[in-house]
Amino acid sequence: MPSNESFQDRLVQVIQEYDPPKVEAIVREAVSVGMSPTEIIEALSKGVRIIGEKYASGEAFIAELIMAGEAMKAGVTVIKPEIVKQCLKTKSLGRIVIGTVKGDLHDIGKNIVITMLEATGFEVFDLGVDVPTEVFIEKAKEVNAEVLGMSALLTVSLPEQGKVVEALKSTGMRDQVKVIIGGAAVTPEWAEKIEADGYADNAVTGVAKIKILVGERSS
Repeated sequence: MPSNESFQDRLVQVIQEYDPPKVEAIVREAVSVGMSPTEIIEALSKGVRIIGEKYASGEAFIAELIMAGEAMKAGVTVIKPEIVKQCLKTKSLGRIVIGTVKGDLHDIGKNIVITMLEATGFEVFDLGVDVPTEVFIEKAKEVNAEVLGMSALLTVSLPEQGKVVEALKSTGMRDQVKVIIGGAAVTPEWAEKIEADGYADNAVTGVAKIKILVGERSS
């Protein structure tokens, strides 16, 4: 019987082949041998991340990045019922509001993070893409969010992340809501400049940091 490691390698590879039906088939096999949703998502995410790195270095086109995202989505669809089942069984680890900032329509990385957060046990409120500052603030206030996450792939959209942090300050919410940012355009230096609480360059790191931020907020 193939090992979990073998399935992980196959999933990483098949994402790079941009073949949704094949991804679905391998995910079903992985589930049948007891591989957890989290392990599956991590493998799928790694495959997408490889394409993302190639895109960033000019070795791949945006169309390939989109196809990799679609292939991952097909795999996640297979395990979504199990993720929902697990969430119903466990107490929510926290409420996360997340979206891609105004002026940016990219959502592949954001969607990967959301899937991993839900698989881990967080309650996630996805605002989608091209999200204005006031929508981030209103939703965070409405659901009493522990963490607000913002994604930006385009350099020109980076200032929007700073505007949201400033809006949290002006509304008196900054002490109650932790902020994490990510996306291809984001750097640790930028996160420090706008006084975000965290920065992540991939979904696995992002989820780990959000767990820490939630712990800090509740302490």
